[in-house]
Amino acid sequence: MTEPIIRIEDLGKRYRISHQGERQRYVALRDILADRAKGVARRLKAMGKRMASRGGASLGSGRIPDEDFWALRGVSYDVAPGEVLGVIGRNGAGKTTLLKILSRITEPTEGRVRLRGRVASLLEVGTGFHPELTGRENIFLNGAILGMTRSEIRRKFDEIVEFAEVERFLDTPVKRYSSGMYVRLAFAVAAHLEPEILIVDEVLAVGDAQFQKRCLGKMRDVAHSGRTVLFVSHNMTAVSSLCSSAIWLSNGSVIGRGKAKDLVQQYLSSVTAAGPEARFSRRNAGQDVRVERVDLLVDGAPASHVCAGQACTLRVHYRQLRGVSQFGFSVSVMLFSEGQELVNLWTNSDPEFAHSLESLPEVGFVDCHIRKWPFRTHSIRVDVFCHTGQATQDWIEEVLMFDSLDGDFHGSGIITNPDQGILFLDCTWSFGSGALPSVSPAAAGFDSLKREAR
Repeated sequence: MTEPIIRIEDLGKRYRISHQGERQRYVALRDILADRAKGVARRLKAMGKRMASRGGASLGSGRIPDEDFWALRGVSYDVAPGEVLGVIGRNGAGKTTLLKILSRITEPTEGRVRLRGRVASLLEVGTGFHPELTGRENIFLNGAILGMTRSEIRRKFDEIVEFAEVERFLDTPVKRYSSGMYVRLAFAVAAHLEPEILIVDEVLAVGDAQFQKRCLGKMRDVAHSGRTVLFVSHNMTAVSSLCSSAIWLSNGSVIGRGKAKDLVQQYLSSVTAAGPEARFSRRNAGQDVRVERVDLLVDGAPASHVCAGQACTLRVHYRQLRGVSQFGFSVSVMLFSEGQELVNLWTNSDPEFAHSLESLPEVGFVDCHIRKWPFRTHSIRVDVFCHTGQATQDWIEEVLMFDSLDGDFHGSGIITNPDQGILFLDCTWSFGSGALPSVSPAAAGFDSLKREAR
Protein backbone atom coordinates (compact mmCIF):
# COMPACT_ATOMS: atom_id res chain seq x y z
CA MET A 1 0.00 0.00 0.00
CA THR A 2 1.31 3.46 -0.96
CA GLU A 3 2.32 5.61 2.00
CA PRO A 4 0.24 8.81 2.24
CA ILE A 5 2.01 12.02 1.25
CA ILE A 6 0.02 13.90 3.93
CA ARG A 7 -1.03 12.34 7.22
CA ILE A 8 -3.15 14.37 9.65
CA GLU A 9 -3.56 12.83 13.10
CA ASP A 10 -6.06 14.15 15.66
CA LEU A 11 -5.28 17.74 14.70
CA GLY A 12 -6.56 20.61 16.82
CA LYS A 13 -6.03 24.37 16.92
CA ARG A 14 -7.18 26.52 19.85
CA TYR A 15 -7.31 30.30 19.92
CA ARG A 16 -7.74 32.49 22.99
CA ILE A 17 -10.47 35.10 22.60
CA SER A 18 -10.22 38.13 24.89
CA HIS A 19 -13.22 40.27 25.82
CA GLN A 20 -13.33 43.87 26.95
CA GLY A 21 -15.85 44.93 29.57
CA GLU A 22 -18.36 47.37 28.11
CA ARG A 23 -18.52 49.75 31.07
CA GLN A 24 -14.83 49.81 31.96
CA ARG A 25 -12.84 52.74 30.64
CA TYR A 26 -9.40 52.33 29.10
CA VAL A 27 -6.59 52.91 31.60
CA ALA A 28 -3.40 54.56 30.33
CA LEU A 29 0.00 54.73 32.01
CA ARG A 30 -0.63 58.27 33.22
CA ASP A 31 -3.73 57.06 35.08
CA ILE A 32 -1.71 54.43 36.91
CA LEU A 33 0.96 56.97 37.87
CA ALA A 34 -1.68 59.38 39.08
CA ASP A 35 -3.29 56.68 41.19
CA ARG A 36 0.03 55.83 42.77
CA ALA A 37 0.74 59.48 43.44
CA LYS A 38 -2.53 59.70 45.36
CA GLY A 39 -1.53 56.82 47.57
CA VAL A 40 -4.28 54.44 46.47
CA ALA A 41 -2.06 51.57 45.40
CA ARG A 42 -3.00 49.42 48.36
CA ARG A 43 -6.71 49.83 47.73
CA LEU A 44 -6.32 48.99 44.04
CA LYS A 45 -4.36 45.87 44.93
CA ALA A 46 -7.01 44.72 47.40
CA MET A 47 -9.81 45.29 44.94
CA GLY A 48 -7.85 43.51 42.25
CA LYS A 49 -7.48 40.45 44.46
CA ARG A 50 -11.24 40.38 45.09
CA MET A 51 -11.92 40.52 41.36
CA ALA A 52 -9.38 37.76 40.67
CA SER A 53 -11.13 35.55 43.24
CA ARG A 54 -14.32 35.89 41.15
CA GLY A 55 -12.48 34.93 37.94
CA GLY A 56 -11.96 38.52 36.77
CA ALA A 57 -8.81 40.40 35.83
CA SER A 58 -6.97 43.09 37.73
CA LEU A 59 -8.65 46.45 38.29
CA GLY A 60 -8.34 48.91 35.45
CA SER A 61 -8.05 46.30 32.68
CA GLY A 62 -11.82 46.17 32.18
CA ARG A 63 -11.58 42.58 30.99
CA ILE A 64 -13.94 39.64 31.14
CA PRO A 65 -12.43 36.14 31.46
CA ASP A 66 -10.81 34.90 28.24
CA GLU A 67 -12.61 32.32 26.13
CA ASP A 68 -11.15 29.30 24.34
CA PHE A 69 -12.18 28.82 20.72
CA TRP A 70 -11.31 25.62 18.86
CA ALA A 71 -10.96 26.40 15.14
CA LEU A 72 -10.08 22.71 14.57
CA ARG A 73 -10.67 19.70 16.80
CA GLY A 74 -9.98 16.02 16.23
CA VAL A 75 -9.23 16.23 12.49
CA SER A 76 -7.65 13.07 11.04
CA TYR A 77 -7.16 12.37 7.34
CA ASP A 78 -4.69 10.77 4.91
CA VAL A 79 -3.99 12.17 1.45
CA ALA A 80 -2.50 9.86 -1.17
CA PRO A 81 0.21 10.99 -3.62
CA GLY A 82 -1.34 12.59 -6.70
CA GLU A 83 -4.72 13.07 -5.01
CA VAL A 84 -6.59 16.33 -5.67
CA LEU A 85 -8.51 16.97 -2.45
CA GLY A 86 -11.22 19.61 -2.13
CA VAL A 87 -11.95 21.13 1.28
CA ILE A 88 -15.48 22.52 1.54
CA GLY A 89 -17.60 24.06 4.27
CA ARG A 90 -19.18 27.31 5.35
CA ASN A 91 -17.26 30.40 6.45
CA GLY A 92 -15.64 29.79 9.83
CA ALA A 93 -15.61 26.00 9.44
CA GLY A 94 -11.80 25.84 9.86
CA LYS A 95 -10.69 25.41 6.25
CA THR A 96 -8.10 28.19 6.18
CA THR A 97 -6.79 27.23 9.62
CA LEU A 98 -6.19 23.69 8.37
CA LEU A 99 -4.26 24.94 5.35
CA LYS A 100 -2.18 27.33 7.45
CA ILE A 101 -1.11 24.46 9.69
CA LEU A 102 -0.23 22.32 6.67
CA SER A 103 1.75 25.25 5.26
CA ARG A 104 3.66 25.61 8.55
CA ILE A 105 2.40 29.17 9.02
CA THR A 106 0.87 28.36 12.39
CA GLU A 107 1.49 25.60 14.92
CA PRO A 108 -1.23 23.16 15.98
CA THR A 109 -2.38 23.07 19.60
CA GLU A 110 -2.66 19.29 19.54
CA GLY A 111 -2.12 16.42 17.13
CA ARG A 112 0.45 16.33 14.36
CA VAL A 113 0.91 16.50 10.59
CA ARG A 114 3.37 14.49 8.49
CA LEU A 115 4.31 15.84 5.05
CA ARG A 116 6.49 14.03 2.53
CA GLY A 117 7.70 16.40 -0.16
CA ARG A 118 8.12 20.04 -1.03
CA VAL A 119 5.11 22.21 -0.12
CA ALA A 120 3.96 25.41 -1.86
CA SER A 121 1.01 27.51 -0.71
CA LEU A 122 -1.29 29.95 -2.50
CA LEU A 123 -3.07 31.25 0.57
CA GLU A 124 -2.83 34.98 -0.04
CA VAL A 125 -1.88 36.03 -3.55
CA GLY A 126 0.84 38.67 -3.59
CA THR A 127 2.35 37.99 -0.19
CA GLY A 128 6.03 38.99 -0.46
CA PHE A 129 5.63 41.63 -3.17
CA HIS A 130 7.48 44.90 -2.56
CA PRO A 131 5.70 47.99 -3.95
CA GLU A 132 8.93 49.85 -4.75
CA LEU A 133 10.38 47.01 -6.84
CA THR A 134 9.53 46.48 -10.50
CA GLY A 135 7.48 43.61 -11.81
CA ARG A 136 10.66 41.89 -13.02
CA GLU A 137 12.32 42.19 -9.59
CA ASN A 138 9.20 41.04 -7.76
CA ILE A 139 9.01 37.91 -9.88
CA PHE A 140 12.44 36.87 -8.56
CA LEU A 141 11.66 38.03 -5.01
CA ASN A 142 8.25 36.37 -4.79
CA GLY A 143 9.47 33.23 -6.49
CA ALA A 144 12.29 32.91 -3.94
CA ILE A 145 9.86 33.42 -1.05
CA LEU A 146 7.59 30.71 -2.48
CA GLY A 147 10.53 28.29 -2.63
CA MET A 148 11.70 28.48 -6.25
CA THR A 149 15.39 28.48 -7.06
CA ARG A 150 16.91 31.22 -9.21
CA SER A 151 17.41 28.83 -12.10
CA GLU A 152 13.77 27.75 -11.91
CA ILE A 153 12.59 31.36 -12.01
CA ARG A 154 14.81 32.11 -15.00
CA ARG A 155 13.57 29.03 -16.83
CA LYS A 156 9.91 29.96 -16.28
CA PHE A 157 10.28 33.74 -16.46
CA ASP A 158 8.82 34.11 -19.96
CA GLU A 159 5.88 31.83 -19.14
CA ILE A 160 5.10 33.85 -16.01
CA VAL A 161 5.18 37.16 -17.89
CA GLU A 162 3.04 35.80 -20.72
CA PHE A 163 0.47 34.37 -18.29
CA ALA A 164 0.26 37.64 -16.32
CA GLU A 165 0.04 39.80 -19.49
CA VAL A 166 2.23 42.55 -17.97
CA GLU A 167 5.17 42.48 -20.40
CA ARG A 168 4.70 46.15 -21.28
CA PHE A 169 4.96 47.21 -17.63
CA LEU A 170 7.58 44.69 -16.52
CA ASP A 171 10.11 47.36 -15.48
CA THR A 172 7.55 49.58 -13.73
CA PRO A 173 7.29 49.54 -9.90
CA VAL A 174 4.30 47.42 -8.91
CA LYS A 175 2.95 50.26 -6.74
CA ARG A 176 1.82 51.81 -10.03
CA TYR A 177 0.02 48.63 -11.15
CA SER A 178 -3.74 48.42 -11.09
CA SER A 179 -5.18 45.90 -8.62
CA GLY A 180 -5.96 43.56 -11.52
CA MET A 181 -2.40 43.68 -12.86
CA TYR A 182 -1.01 43.10 -9.38
CA VAL A 183 -3.19 40.04 -8.88
CA ARG A 184 -2.38 38.61 -12.31
CA LEU A 185 1.37 38.86 -11.72
CA ALA A 186 1.14 37.40 -8.22
CA PHE A 187 -0.95 34.43 -9.32
CA ALA A 188 1.27 33.85 -12.35
CA VAL A 189 4.34 33.46 -10.11
CA ALA A 190 2.58 31.14 -7.68
CA ALA A 191 0.90 29.08 -10.42
CA HIS A 192 4.25 28.12 -11.98
CA LEU A 193 5.60 26.39 -8.89
CA GLU A 194 6.50 22.71 -9.17
CA PRO A 195 6.13 21.31 -5.64
CA GLU A 196 5.06 17.81 -4.67
CA ILE A 197 2.22 19.33 -2.59
CA LEU A 198 0.31 22.43 -3.66
CA ILE A 199 -2.08 24.14 -1.21
CA VAL A 200 -4.63 26.56 -2.67
CA ASP A 201 -7.09 28.71 -0.70
CA GLU A 202 -9.71 30.70 -2.65
CA VAL A 203 -7.16 32.51 -4.81
CA LEU A 204 -9.15 31.64 -7.94
CA ALA A 205 -11.83 34.14 -6.87
CA VAL A 206 -9.61 37.09 -7.85
CA GLY A 207 -9.38 39.01 -11.09
CA ASP A 208 -11.87 39.48 -13.89
CA ALA A 209 -13.95 36.72 -15.49
CA GLN A 210 -11.48 36.05 -18.31
CA PHE A 211 -8.53 35.75 -15.92
CA GLN A 212 -10.50 33.48 -13.59
CA LYS A 213 -11.02 31.12 -16.52
CA ARG A 214 -7.29 31.09 -17.20
CA CYS A 215 -6.60 30.42 -13.50
CA LEU A 216 -9.01 27.49 -13.49
CA GLY A 217 -7.38 26.16 -16.64
CA LYS A 218 -3.94 26.38 -15.02
CA MET A 219 -5.21 24.66 -11.88
CA ARG A 220 -6.71 21.93 -14.05
CA ASP A 221 -3.28 21.37 -15.64
CA VAL A 222 -1.69 21.13 -12.19
CA ALA A 223 -4.39 18.73 -11.01
CA HIS A 224 -3.75 16.41 -13.97
CA SER A 225 0.05 16.53 -13.70
CA GLY A 226 0.22 13.99 -10.87
CA ARG A 227 0.94 16.49 -8.10
CA THR A 228 -0.95 16.44 -4.81
CA VAL A 229 -3.31 19.40 -4.45
CA LEU A 230 -5.41 20.65 -1.53
CA PHE A 231 -8.01 23.07 -2.85
CA VAL A 232 -10.34 25.24 -0.75
CA SER A 233 -13.11 27.09 -2.54
CA HIS A 234 -16.73 28.18 -2.22
CA ASN A 235 -17.10 27.58 -5.97
CA MET A 236 -18.66 24.13 -5.88
CA THR A 237 -18.46 23.81 -9.66
CA ALA A 238 -14.68 24.28 -9.54
CA VAL A 239 -14.37 21.74 -6.70
CA SER A 240 -16.45 19.17 -8.61
CA SER A 241 -14.46 19.58 -11.83
CA LEU A 242 -10.94 19.87 -10.36
CA CYS A 243 -11.01 17.50 -7.38
CA SER A 244 -11.23 13.72 -7.22
CA SER A 245 -12.13 13.60 -3.52
CA ALA A 246 -13.20 16.03 -0.81
CA ILE A 247 -13.68 16.53 2.90
CA TRP A 248 -16.45 18.60 4.47
CA LEU A 249 -15.58 20.70 7.53
CA SER A 250 -18.12 22.11 9.98
CA ASN A 251 -17.26 23.85 13.26
CA GLY A 252 -13.68 22.62 13.06
CA SER A 253 -14.50 18.93 12.54
CA VAL A 254 -14.72 16.63 9.53
CA ILE A 255 -18.37 15.67 9.03
CA GLY A 256 -18.09 14.15 5.56
CA ARG A 257 -15.57 12.65 3.15
CA GLY A 258 -15.75 10.89 -0.20
CA LYS A 259 -15.85 11.56 -3.94
CA ALA A 260 -15.87 15.27 -4.69
CA LYS A 261 -19.03 15.33 -6.82
CA ASP A 262 -21.03 13.24 -4.33
CA LEU A 263 -19.91 15.30 -1.34
CA VAL A 264 -20.60 18.59 -3.14
CA GLN A 265 -24.16 17.43 -3.83
CA GLN A 266 -24.63 16.52 -0.16
CA TYR A 267 -23.25 19.90 0.92
CA LEU A 268 -25.46 21.83 -1.51
CA SER A 269 -28.49 19.79 -0.44
CA SER A 270 -27.81 20.67 3.20
CA VAL A 271 -27.66 24.36 2.29
CA THR A 272 -30.97 24.07 0.44
CA ALA A 273 -32.59 22.20 3.33
CA ALA A 274 -31.57 24.98 5.71
CA GLY A 275 -33.63 27.47 3.69
CA PRO A 276 -33.62 29.32 0.37
CA GLU A 277 -30.51 31.38 -0.26
CA ALA A 278 -32.35 34.62 -0.92
CA ARG A 279 -30.61 37.99 -0.96
CA PHE A 280 -32.59 41.21 -0.74
CA SER A 281 -29.84 43.74 -0.07
CA ARG A 282 -29.87 45.04 -3.67
CA ARG A 283 -33.52 45.85 -4.22
CA ASN A 284 -35.67 48.54 -5.80
CA ALA A 285 -39.29 48.08 -4.70
CA GLY A 286 -42.60 49.65 -5.74
CA GLN A 287 -45.89 50.02 -3.86
CA ASP A 288 -48.21 47.24 -5.05
CA VAL A 289 -46.46 43.87 -5.38
CA ARG A 290 -43.48 42.27 -3.64
CA VAL A 291 -41.41 39.25 -4.64
CA GLU A 292 -40.94 37.08 -1.55
CA ARG A 293 -38.47 34.53 -2.87
CA VAL A 294 -37.34 32.58 -5.93
CA ASP A 295 -36.89 28.79 -5.94
CA LEU A 296 -35.15 26.39 -8.29
CA LEU A 297 -37.25 23.22 -8.53
CA VAL A 298 -35.92 19.96 -9.97
CA ASP A 299 -38.32 16.98 -10.01
CA GLY A 300 -40.79 19.17 -8.14
CA ALA A 301 -38.51 19.76 -5.11
CA PRO A 302 -36.26 22.71 -4.16
CA ALA A 303 -32.70 22.15 -5.43
CA SER A 304 -29.33 23.88 -5.29
CA HIS A 305 -28.12 22.68 -8.69
CA VAL A 306 -29.41 21.43 -12.02
CA CYS A 307 -27.68 19.29 -14.64
CA ALA A 308 -27.73 19.97 -18.37
CA GLY A 309 -30.65 18.15 -19.97
CA GLN A 310 -32.80 18.07 -16.83
CA ALA A 311 -36.26 19.63 -16.67
CA CYS A 312 -36.50 22.35 -14.04
CA THR A 313 -38.71 25.21 -12.90
CA LEU A 314 -37.88 28.69 -11.65
CA ARG A 315 -40.71 29.65 -9.26
CA VAL A 316 -41.21 33.30 -8.30
CA HIS A 317 -43.29 33.75 -5.14
CA TYR A 318 -45.08 37.11 -4.79
CA ARG A 319 -47.53 38.93 -2.51
CA GLN A 320 -49.89 41.81 -3.27
CA LEU A 321 -49.65 44.81 -0.96
CA ARG A 322 -52.85 46.30 -2.38
CA GLY A 323 -55.26 45.19 -5.06
CA VAL A 324 -53.97 45.39 -8.60
CA SER A 325 -55.40 44.25 -11.91
CA GLN A 326 -54.02 41.16 -13.56
CA PHE A 327 -53.78 43.09 -16.81
CA GLY A 328 -50.23 44.18 -17.47
CA PHE A 329 -48.82 41.95 -14.71
CA SER A 330 -45.53 40.39 -15.83
CA VAL A 331 -42.43 38.79 -14.36
CA SER A 332 -38.96 38.50 -15.85
CA VAL A 333 -36.10 36.37 -14.61
CA MET A 334 -32.55 37.16 -15.77
CA LEU A 335 -29.75 34.61 -15.53
CA PHE A 336 -26.10 35.63 -15.20
CA SER A 337 -22.79 33.79 -14.99
CA GLU A 338 -19.40 35.35 -14.24
CA GLY A 339 -20.92 38.81 -14.64
CA GLN A 340 -22.31 38.06 -18.13
CA GLU A 341 -26.04 38.02 -18.86
CA LEU A 342 -27.01 34.61 -20.25
CA VAL A 343 -30.71 35.02 -20.97
CA ASN A 344 -33.82 36.98 -19.97
CA LEU A 345 -36.90 34.80 -19.36
CA TRP A 346 -40.04 37.00 -19.55
CA THR A 347 -43.71 36.15 -19.20
CA ASN A 348 -44.47 38.58 -22.06
CA SER A 349 -42.72 36.20 -24.45
CA ASP A 350 -45.49 33.65 -23.78
CA PRO A 351 -48.73 34.88 -25.41
CA GLU A 352 -50.77 32.32 -23.49
CA PHE A 353 -49.63 33.57 -20.07
CA ALA A 354 -51.81 36.71 -19.90
CA HIS A 355 -54.89 34.85 -21.20
CA SER A 356 -54.49 32.08 -18.61
CA LEU A 357 -54.39 34.61 -15.76
CA GLU A 358 -58.08 35.20 -14.98
CA SER A 359 -57.37 37.07 -11.75
CA LEU A 360 -54.27 37.91 -9.76
CA PRO A 361 -54.29 36.02 -6.42
CA GLU A 362 -53.27 38.03 -3.36
CA VAL A 363 -50.52 35.52 -2.60
CA GLY A 364 -49.21 33.29 -5.34
CA PHE A 365 -46.34 32.23 -7.56
CA VAL A 366 -45.33 32.30 -11.20
CA ASP A 367 -43.53 29.32 -12.72
CA CYS A 368 -41.07 29.36 -15.60
CA HIS A 369 -40.79 25.78 -16.91
CA ILE A 370 -37.56 24.85 -18.71
CA ARG A 371 -37.92 21.53 -20.55
CA LYS A 372 -34.17 20.88 -20.97
CA TRP A 373 -31.69 22.97 -19.00
CA PRO A 374 -29.13 24.03 -21.66
CA PHE A 375 -26.16 25.45 -19.73
CA ARG A 376 -22.96 23.67 -18.87
CA THR A 377 -20.88 23.94 -15.69
CA HIS A 378 -21.40 27.45 -14.31
CA SER A 379 -22.44 29.28 -11.17
CA ILE A 380 -25.79 30.89 -11.99
CA ARG A 381 -27.02 34.17 -10.51
CA VAL A 382 -30.70 35.09 -10.72
CA ASP A 383 -32.18 38.60 -10.87
CA VAL A 384 -35.96 39.04 -10.85
CA PHE A 385 -38.26 41.85 -12.04
CA CYS A 386 -41.98 42.21 -11.35
CA HIS A 387 -44.05 44.69 -13.41
CA THR A 388 -47.63 45.97 -13.52
CA GLY A 389 -48.27 47.95 -16.65
CA GLN A 390 -45.38 50.35 -17.09
CA ALA A 391 -44.38 50.35 -13.39
CA THR A 392 -41.60 48.22 -11.90
CA GLN A 393 -43.05 46.75 -8.71
CA ASP A 394 -39.97 44.86 -7.56
CA TRP A 395 -36.42 44.47 -8.83
CA ILE A 396 -34.04 42.26 -6.86
CA GLU A 397 -30.47 41.50 -7.86
CA GLU A 398 -28.88 38.20 -6.79
CA VAL A 399 -32.13 36.87 -5.39
CA LEU A 400 -30.88 33.30 -5.90
CA MET A 401 -27.60 31.51 -6.61
CA PHE A 402 -27.30 27.92 -7.82
CA ASP A 403 -24.92 25.67 -9.76
CA SER A 404 -25.34 24.41 -13.29
CA LEU A 405 -23.55 21.11 -13.90
CA ASP A 406 -22.68 19.15 -17.02
CA GLY A 407 -25.07 16.38 -17.93
CA ASP A 408 -26.05 14.00 -20.74
CA PHE A 409 -28.13 16.65 -22.53
CA HIS A 410 -28.70 14.61 -25.71
CA GLY A 411 -29.20 11.26 -23.95
CA SER A 412 -26.33 9.81 -26.01
CA GLY A 413 -24.10 8.88 -23.09
CA ILE A 414 -21.51 11.38 -24.34
CA ILE A 415 -20.61 14.67 -22.65
CA THR A 416 -18.24 16.82 -24.69
CA ASN A 417 -15.15 18.49 -23.27
CA PRO A 418 -16.03 21.27 -20.75
CA ASP A 419 -13.95 23.78 -22.72
CA GLN A 420 -16.13 23.34 -25.83
CA GLY A 421 -18.76 26.01 -25.37
CA ILE A 422 -21.02 27.18 -22.54
CA LEU A 423 -24.31 25.51 -23.49
CA PHE A 424 -26.01 22.68 -25.34
CA LEU A 425 -28.50 23.13 -28.20
CA ASP A 426 -31.34 20.72 -28.87
CA CYS A 427 -30.31 19.85 -32.43
CA THR A 428 -30.39 16.84 -34.77
CA TRP A 429 -28.14 15.64 -37.61
CA SER A 430 -28.99 14.00 -40.93
CA PHE A 431 -27.29 12.58 -44.05
CA GLY A 432 -27.85 13.57 -47.67
CA SER A 433 -26.56 12.58 -51.09
CA GLY A 434 -25.84 14.40 -54.31
CA ALA A 435 -23.15 16.30 -56.14
CA LEU A 436 -21.34 19.32 -54.79
CA PRO A 437 -23.10 22.62 -55.53
CA SER A 438 -21.82 24.61 -58.50
CA VAL A 439 -19.31 27.39 -57.87
CA SER A 440 -20.88 30.85 -57.63
CA PRO A 441 -19.94 33.47 -60.27
CA ALA A 442 -18.22 35.57 -57.64
CA ALA A 443 -16.06 32.65 -56.58
CA ALA A 444 -15.30 31.80 -60.21
CA GLY A 445 -14.15 35.35 -60.87
CA PHE A 446 -11.89 35.21 -57.84
CA ASP A 447 -10.32 31.98 -59.11
CA SER A 448 -9.62 33.56 -62.54
CA LEU A 449 -7.91 36.51 -60.87
CA LYS A 450 -5.68 34.12 -58.95
CA ARG A 451 -4.74 32.34 -62.19
CA GLU A 452 -3.91 35.68 -63.88
CA ALA A 453 -1.75 36.68 -60.91
CA ARG A 454 0.30 33.54 -61.34
